[in-house]
Amino acid sequence: MTSQEDVQNGKSLVTGPRAGLRTDVFPQVRRAGVGTVLISEWDAGSPQGQRAVLDGAARAWEGTPLPAGFVSRVLFAGTDGRGVLGYAQWTSDAAYEEFVRGGNTGLRERIAGGAPAAVGDGGDTGPIRYRLHRSLLPQGEPETPGCIVRVAFRTTGHDAARELDDGLLDLIGGVQPGEGGIASHFHISEDGTRVVNYSEWTTAEAHEREIAGSLQRGGPVMSFLAGLAGVEPLGFRRYVGPRGLVRG
Repeated sequence: MTSQEDVQNGKSLVTGPRAGLRTDVFPQVRRAGVGTVLISEWDAGSPQGQRAVLDGAARAWEGTPLPAGFVSRVLFAGTDGRGVLGYAQWTSDAAYEEFVRGGNTGLRERIAGGAPAAVGDGGDTGPIRYRLHRSLLPQGEPETPGCIVRVAFRTTGHDAARELDDGLLDLIGGVQPGEGGIASHFHISEDGTRVVNYSEWTTAEAHEREIAGSLQRGGPVMSFLAGLAGVEPLGFRRYVGPRGLVRG
């Protein structure tokens, strides 16, 4: 039997027809067999709207059959009290497209439709398809994430996107910097016009301290970005509290 401690530590298991799925855990970004990643964001307008979207997602997926190509689907709550980040992994584009053709094209609407009056006018940005390009990894055994920081960029194409990712990793040395930083995973959108750094941290406070220190304007990272053609930084947002399904 799964204990309450296991649930709090993200070790709960789904029983019944969905046995082998873990709930409310962080996804394994570098997991083998993942061919495509879908990233979405909602502006729910308020803490009440944020909760409505998260609860609506849980209800929508409870009644959705999961095909063999499904790897994970996790939503996170923004620390601003209104944002929602969705991160989903599939074995391939074809697996996701088959899922959509099977009658699940309205899943996103069912998620947000749990309480439409509570969802703000900010809309959403997704799902957009991405591929994992490169990662900054920790030295030694990684700690358990407690916060995800989504850092986004608009790029003019695949060449600019790769120059951004490769340049940052070369500048930093390939190892996740900062006390409390665990790993950063750079994703390039299918059309090359977006880059998302899905960055794992021990806590939101650890990232706040890093921003206040070494990532201030004028440092090497900001200087590199300022001199890079074809790249527009879109800022970052912090997310916590994963809710979703992850295959064991």
